[in-house]
Amino acid sequence: MMTLRQLSARFQTQEDCLTYLVAMRWPDGVYCPRCGNDHVYALKSKPFKWQCKKCAPNGYRFSPLTGTIFENTKYPLREWFQVILLMCQAKKGTSALQIQRHIGMGQYRTAWYMCHRIRAAMKDETFQKLTGVVEVDETYVGGKAKNRHGGGVGGGMKRGQGGRGAVGKVSVVGAIARKGNVVCQVIEATDAKTLDGFVDSTVADRVSMVATDEHKGYRRIGSKRPHGTVDHSAGEYVRGEIHTANIDSFWSLIKRGIFGSFHHVSKQYLPLYLNEFSFRHNNRENPDMFSAVVAGS
Repeated sequence: MMTLRQLSARFQTQEDCLTYLVAMRWPDGVYCPRCGNDHVYALKSKPFKWQCKKCAPNGYRFSPLTGTIFENTKYPLREWFQVILLMCQAKKGTSALQIQRHIGMGQYRTAWYMCHRIRAAMKDETFQKLTGVVEVDETYVGGKAKNRHGGGVGGGMKRGQGGRGAVGKVSVVGAIARKGNVVCQVIEATDAKTLDGFVDSTVADRVSMVATDEHKGYRRIGSKRPHGTVDHSAGEYVRGEIHTANIDSFWSLIKRGIFGSFHHVSKQYLPLYLNEFSFRHNNRENPDMFSAVVAGS
């Protein structure tokens, strides 16, 4: 992955950034982002502007920014690219305050706004169901009771309330293919209907095995797919190939990121943070993760 110094040398002007964005967004040629028409006309008097006469009577004008996370913002693409690179490099995440200090932005809210837009762009729109041996597990995200303030994940809890259980926390379920991708989402309940629906939507019908803990919400999995469990409550964490060590490691990374980098995350924005951590995991072997974000913006 490129360094900030390399990025600064490569993208010195807005034109450099726009040229790169065009190449990432339209590798096979420019087309209308509204109707998909590839017979568009470049406006010679306005660089990086095209017109489509198919989807509007007087022609629809668009630019590389149209329909992207960069649209309707006054921030130079060079700054956007710097923030994207920093977020790709930070395994445990980097807060908007760290971004603001590192790049020298004037306002914290500017960095916060950009980070959330980039997290939205990290959502995998081409998700393929997981195969092989898949681990499924649920967890609860929220602060320690002794440090809790109202407004964080699971908001409304006061200092000292709750504890190590699920009280005042947000439920999250995830699935990970060993040596493969991960997918996770916020859920409202951990009952059998919810967990079984998640498995059906994320795990292929033909898998080697689905490994879970003893949670009763997973009891229906065995009727559709090979299913193995370990009993964590009895101190059993591995039995042959049956374990949830990979998804547990992913949960640990998210929690260290939230508590160490972000300190608290509201339930409203938690899905965006899940996007970010999942994207980095799923692109961990991609030498050009930065380009993947820009292409999906």
